[in-house]
Amino acid sequence: MNTIKDKKIAIIGGGPGGLTLARLLQLKGADVTVYERDLHEDARAQGATLDLHEESGLAALQAAGLMDEFRANYRPGADKMRVTDEHANIVLDDHIGEQDETYRGRPEIDRGPLQKLLLESLNTGTVVWNSQFSALTPYNNGWKIEFKNGTTAVADLVIAADGASSKLRPYLTPIKSFYCGYTAVEGAVYHSETTSPEMHQLLSGGKIFAMGDNRSLIVSAKGDGSMTFYPCFKADENWVKESGIDFKDKARVLAWFKTEFANWGDIWTTLFEHASGAFTPRPLYSMPLDQTWEAQPNLTMLGDAAHLMPPYAGEGVNMAMLDALELSRALTDESYTDTLAAITAFEKQMRIRASEVADQSIQSLEILHSPGAIDFMTRIAG
Repeated sequence: MNTIKDKKIAIIGGGPGGLTLARLLQLKGADVTVYERDLHEDARAQGATLDLHEESGLAALQAAGLMDEFRANYRPGADKMRVTDEHANIVLDDHIGEQDETYRGRPEIDRGPLQKLLLESLNTGTVVWNSQFSALTPYNNGWKIEFKNGTTAVADLVIAADGASSKLRPYLTPIKSFYCGYTAVEGAVYHSETTSPEMHQLLSGGKIFAMGDNRSLIVSAKGDGSMTFYPCFKADENWVKESGIDFKDKARVLAWFKTEFANWGDIWTTLFEHASGAFTPRPLYSMPLDQTWEAQPNLTMLGDAAHLMPPYAGEGVNMAMLDALELSRALTDESYTDTLAAITAFEKQMRIRASEVADQSIQSLEILHSPGAIDFMTRIAG
């Protein structure tokens, strides 16, 4: 039977995973509401571009009937990569030789346009903004949901899609993430063509993976003319607090970079000199690879809330969108007798798949910050 027939579904979190699930369930006639903490669609600056994979992110968009919209919004050539050493010497260049701009299995799209096309695919009023989750209370066979703005809602089934710092996850399991040993610092340069022309030219509308001295620095171009960058290095878990750095102070962050990345070429300092706004430190965490929990008939989770992993295999958003696809199929699969059976099957397969990918991500994180990082990148790219 269709286990969600006549059930009211609440999705907490309006990221790619939550919005994709809402679209897929609405195509099946489900009653779905998405509750998002942001005040409105444009409340938050979106981060780096996303590369969607055929077997996961693109498969979900295909099932959602949104491939035409995707083709109208993806960025041809944004998947092209340059690998350099710490002195910006290019050792691998995707820009040489191939001129075909059609996507090659992992096309890039900015987060903003992806969010927009997903939002526009939903029924009017599906997303309730300014709804930051506060608490769940059992209500009949479902839940009463409380939000920090004082409003409440009820649902027969609640799905946590609220990301790495999920407030709903503890209702399913006490298992917490562990620190992977590395921290990244996110920054952005607006109008890069004029503010940082040398780096803009090196980036050439794609990505840069710079590695050396057991450190990395990734730079990504965005369709709005900006670029985001992420230096990453080995650090204690409490480094952000213990460093005493005010990440709103560009001069302090630049001074830190010159010390931490002392052996790197001067071109990289231009990123920090021309950065716009505050920097964001990002300690890297992962869920245990052997995690498990007991399924519930009226609550489940997807994406980072379920299986947070370091972003060094390009799998985070793809796993979330694949979760959405597989959960939507399970909940509408006529072979399952109830939501507990559907959710149990979904979560079992999700954990197996996510564990394998998280292991690959952790291994990639270690390799990219090892003496053999450049050899590894050139080998897998070749």
